[in-house]
Amino acid sequence: MSEAKTEIRTEGAPTPLPVFSQGVRKGPILQVSGQGPQDPATGEYLHAGDVKAQTRRTLENVRAILEAGGASVGDVVMFRVYLTRRADFGPMNEEYAAFLEEHVKDGVKPCRTTLIAELPNEAMLVEIDAQAVVG
Repeated sequence: MSEAKTEIRTEGAPTPLPVFSQGVRKGPILQVSGQGPQDPATGEYLHAGDVKAQTRRTLENVRAILEAGGASVGDVVMFRVYLTRRADFGPMNEEYAAFLEEHVKDGVKPCRTTLIAELPNEAMLVEIDAQAVVG
């Protein structure tokens, strides 16, 4: 018998559009939808033009959903990072590395793919999603 899917919701991350979930867990797999640099309480896009600050806010939103689903950043096996400008790769990567240093204690860094793409809102310089295996 297949395990049921569970929707993951938290006020610690922005409310998603009605067509998708913040996260979904099925068995030990937890998928977090793409997050952006939004204030969880207001939905306002933060840190206009500052990809480092946007990366930190985005990763904190991802972390909130991971934790609501029973996972941690250390349980992430894959991050996908979407940037609007290739020139932002260095500053994003610097903030991403600092975030991992704080939250991945076993030294095994997750896999990552980084793409340059147009994002749904002009204020977004970065969007990040994650997949974790819990337990």
